[in-house]
Amino acid sequence: MSLQVVSAVSNSSLLQPGFSLLNFDGHVFFFGQKGWPKRSCPTGVFLLDIKQNELKMKPAAFSKDSCYLPPLRYPALCTLRGNAESDECQYIIHGGKTPNNDLSDKIYVMSLVSKTSKKTTFQCVEKDLGGDVPEPRYGHTINIVYSRGKSISVIFGGRSYTPLAQRTTEKWNSVVDCLPSVFLVDFEFGCCTSYVLPELQDGLSFHVSVARNDTVYILGGHSLQNNTRSPSLYKIKVDLPLGSPAMTCSILPGGISVSSAIVTQTGDTEFVLVGGYQSENQKRLVCNTIVLEDNKIEIVERASPDWTPDIKHCRTWFGCDMGKGSVLLGIPGANKQLISDANYFYILRCKGTEENKEEELAAQICSQASTEDPGDSTPFEDSEEFCFSAEANSFNLDDNDTYNEDDEEDESETGYWITCCASCNIDINTWVPFYSMELNKPAMILCSSGAGHWVHAQCMDLSETMLLRLSEASVKYFCNEHVDLDKGLQTPKKAVYLKKQPMKPLRKKTTMKLSTPTKKSFLRRLFE
Repeated sequence: MSLQVVSAVSNSSLLQPGFSLLNFDGHVFFFGQKGWPKRSCPTGVFLLDIKQNELKMKPAAFSKDSCYLPPLRYPALCTLRGNAESDECQYIIHGGKTPNNDLSDKIYVMSLVSKTSKKTTFQCVEKDLGGDVPEPRYGHTINIVYSRGKSISVIFGGRSYTPLAQRTTEKWNSVVDCLPSVFLVDFEFGCCTSYVLPELQDGLSFHVSVARNDTVYILGGHSLQNNTRSPSLYKIKVDLPLGSPAMTCSILPGGISVSSAIVTQTGDTEFVLVGGYQSENQKRLVCNTIVLEDNKIEIVERASPDWTPDIKHCRTWFGCDMGKGSVLLGIPGANKQLISDANYFYILRCKGTEENKEEELAAQICSQASTEDPGDSTPFEDSEEFCFSAEANSFNLDDNDTYNEDDEEDESETGYWITCCASCNIDINTWVPFYSMELNKPAMILCSSGAGHWVHAQCMDLSETMLLRLSEASVKYFCNEHVDLDKGLQTPKKAVYLKKQPMKPLRKKTTMKLSTPTKKSFLRRLFE
């Protein structure tokens, strides 16, 4: 086993715990970022380019008939093949957290449409489900089992928010273990059926599940209710006859008390278990080999790699399977790096150099190597691990098309998540759509004061009708802080007065008094 350092180039802020990776034809695709996608990659899906010990990202696209896929963190993922020997596969994505910390209960199916050296296109379809639909959750697992020429998915474990009827003001967003029910989901008909097995007494999350043929093995996991890591090893066998499915569960000896462990496949029936935690204050530095056969499982300890001092002394670590016997491990950078959210990354190779060649995975692996958000669980469950699952040296792409985060505008200063005013309460982690036209970003409007600046329509107390009217009309808008100032700075318009013509004064009526002789003389002249 060898350990190799990998550096993230210009995009370390995207590599935060909670991501997932999809492996299509040996290429790794990254999705599930902590915030909402930016304009450079609206799908939130990136091709990971790892070469010469450097990691870069290239945006991927969705086809026109695809649905919207939010950037889910801590979902359950697995591959779906037409049959156990099929080469082509799709990815099943269930549950997870949105950037607003809402939990999802939806199931998406992602498939590769086309890939060139310049562009990769996916199709994402949301599946309609009926029956006993699993509640929204995260930190769970999903596997595909095959029986009698048919396939079905198995969902187990995870965490969810406390039911509304049991919430209090102090613990409104607290999480609890999901009930220890096992769900079978038929993707052909969209039917969900839940099973209560007496062997499964406590809810588990961040466990490891490995499936082969018609059997799922569940190993380890953490229980919030008991604050323990289960040492039990469960074997769930599924039978798919013509009628209703049948399911049995048995408890096997030889389990391991571990949570957030990582599994990678090194052979047709051989797997390696790496990482995780064995208690609240102790990482698990021991590695194990898991051998699966048709009806049994064997777990034995194996030689561990030469861990670096940074790995040995760090408080938390995270990572996931990269496929073909490789694991990507990460540890917090703490104060050793200039970027506060930067991490150190290592690639752990569990196979010999001569064994690193192309081979298809015959078994389905779903290793939920994730942990909890701060404050939700025990100290070591706070690391929020994310998953990588593909070959590291399988890329040869043009560097000019690589995603560079430095090319993006800093949304913390000029984007949608700015503090637009003194009373601004828009937070990327708690925001929910307020207007009907909003989807994953808050509506904003330009204030025309000075050089102009953007403000959130919701913070300005604008109604939806007024917002639409302002967006359609060619008028200037001034925010609440500048509307009065703008009025005070305006020069009053010069009043235009109408020029009125002076009225002619009325002539004074005069009365002429004539004497009697004069009257007679006047009348004589008038009638002559």
